Amino acid sequence: MSYDIEKSVLERYEEGAKNHQPSLCCPTEYDTQFLTIIPDEIIAKDYGCGDPTKYVKEGEIVLDLGSGAGKNCYIIAQKVGKNGQVIGVDFNDEMLNLARKYQSEISDKLGYNNTNFIKAKIQDLKLPLHKVELWLKNNPINSLEQLRTFETECDHLRQEETLIKDNSIDIVVSNCVLNLVKPDDKKQLFNEIYRVLKSEGKAVISDIICNEDVPLEMVKDPELWSGCISGAFREDKFIKMFENAGFKQVEILAKQNEPWQVVNGIEFRSLTVKASKEKSEQINNNSCCPPTSCC
Repeated sequence: MSYDIEKSVLERYEEGAKNHQPSLCCPTEYDTQFLTIIPDEIIAKDYGCGDPTKYVKEGEIVLDLGSGAGKNCYIIAQKVGKNGQVIGVDFNDEMLNLARKYQSEISDKLGYNNTNFIKAKIQDLKLPLHKVELWLKNNPINSLEQLRTFETECDHLRQEETLIKDNSIDIVVSNCVLNLVKPDDKKQLFNEIYRVLKSEGKAVISDIICNEDVPLEMVKDPELWSGCISGAFREDKFIKMFENAGFKQVEILAKQNEPWQVVNGIEFRSLTVKASKEKSEQINNNSCCPPTSCC
């Protein structure tokens, strides 16, 4: 790979947080009754390709991977109600700032605050990046020995101060984000989704899929990658990623008939799937601790 995928995605979506980017993902219609309390700026800077918010229920704990400007989180906040909880995870400071900008205003309109936005990589939900950044501020890395110390600290944080705990989430949602994760991290990403879900929990994911493998010359294009093209999953491989992570039931909920884009003869379209985690008698879901706290 001749470019840094994470940097390319960060820069593209940093600009998307500042100025509307109509080319990012595909327009989606939402139930308008849930949009009335959401500021126009958040609606304008939402870059999704489906609507996983349809499938959440009152009282659930919901994790949104790649929450961006927060539109899906604020819709879900209304659906789960005051007894539910919404956790938005994003790696982009500009997007997190935009989502948090209106948090008090929306909470006042709802009459409750059940939403939290946190910084993390969606493929590494154990690592609390705000604590990593604080550690780095006090411990700059200038040698291999300091790098090893940093890696040890990250391992410690994952184990002792886990950001999103095992078996703590009722439903994981994501909207046109999984494709943006670099190839080497995608297996871990699906494993993380499975890890954080409770027994009988589910993942509802909207993302971009394609009808054949993306060729290397397209993968090497940072504009195509950050534009939700080059990292798209071939449909059958997308389903297989859930199965390989341990999900036993994967159901297609929605699929675009016409492609969103055709690039070099390859069709790219939106797909929404539900993947269900089997019931496990060994998993205790009655912990007194919320998903993002330490006992």
